[in-house]
Amino acid sequence: MAETYRILCVCLGNICRSPSAEAVLRKLVPHAQIDSAGTGGWHIGDAPYGPAAQAAQARGYDMAHMQARQVQVEDFERFDLILAMDRQNLSDLAAMAPADHRAELALYLGLLSDAPKDVPDPYYTRDFDAALDLIERGAQAWADMLP
Repeated sequence: MAETYRILCVCLGNICRSPSAEAVLRKLVPHAQIDSAGTGGWHIGDAPYGPAAQAAQARGYDMAHMQARQVQVEDFERFDLILAMDRQNLSDLAAMAPADHRAELALYLGLLSDAPKDVPDPYYTRDFDAALDLIERGAQAWADMLP
């Protein structure tokens, strides 16, 4: 039996973008193990941000069970792929990664040639639907190429 593919979605606080990406990927890639985390620790233990969870729920994605956590050094060994929601998160991940880590680091929207590089943070933009539109497009691109 093949080993389960493991994906970690990462944003700044793990209350909007990365839990949304986790929920969308769980639906599109049910055979993979999907999780999310933040590079910052301000929201550890918090549920996803209300408006983000509501926008996701309106599209059929459940984030009710999720709690924010911070990226740990062990994540670079536990996961096969770590997807950063923006270039700053990718830079932060690269800086904290052990030199010999196994996880591939990539931008969440990196497979899309016709999209921005970064998923704008809806905590600041307040446009949760626009963020989800990009998250769904990125998830579909990863789902199409994952093992």
